[in-house]
Amino acid sequence: MKRRLTIMGTIFVLILGLSVIFVTGCAKKEVVKGEMVATEKGTAAIQPSEAELQKEREAALKKKALAEREASRFEDVNFDLDKFNLKPRGREILRQHADWLLEYQDFSVVIEGHCDERGTNEYNLALGERRAASAMEYLVNLGVDKKRLTTISYGEELPLDPRHNEEGWARNRRAHFVVTPKR
Repeated sequence: MKRRLTIMGTIFVLILGLSVIFVTGCAKKEVVKGEMVATEKGTAAIQPSEAELQKEREAALKKKALAEREASRFEDVNFDLDKFNLKPRGREILRQHADWLLEYQDFSVVIEGHCDERGTNEYNLALGERRAASAMEYLVNLGVDKKRLTTISYGEELPLDPRHNEEGWARNRRAHFVVTPKR
């Protein structure tokens, strides 16, 4: 009888010990994400799993979609009649554009110069180019890489406002920004 109690006690102690080892072993187990792969130097490295890569791709696509939505809201910069110098409000708008462009480096911008319908075609094309160049120069001075910016003049060819009055002409004298993802 005494021997039986000793055996039962030993089994109980063994079960209790194994339980403690199992519980503490699981609690300290470090979760390793990804897969171990061999590198060129023969050492092991942790590579992200396919699920993690997919999650990163989805996050990048969401960020890009958000950036494209924000880019579509780039505000025009307006100019006075026969002028291409930036007004205070225009400089403020360009600072906002520069901040955005410095944050999102994967986008390029075409700066379009536009004029109202008064003046010859040649004059308006040249004035539109100077307006676009003025906006580009300001962005470059704020730190935007010039390689990401291009200019084009449409002169009076693409009016924003079809009215033939001072209010319509004022809206048409502008630099417009077309933001696209870099390729």
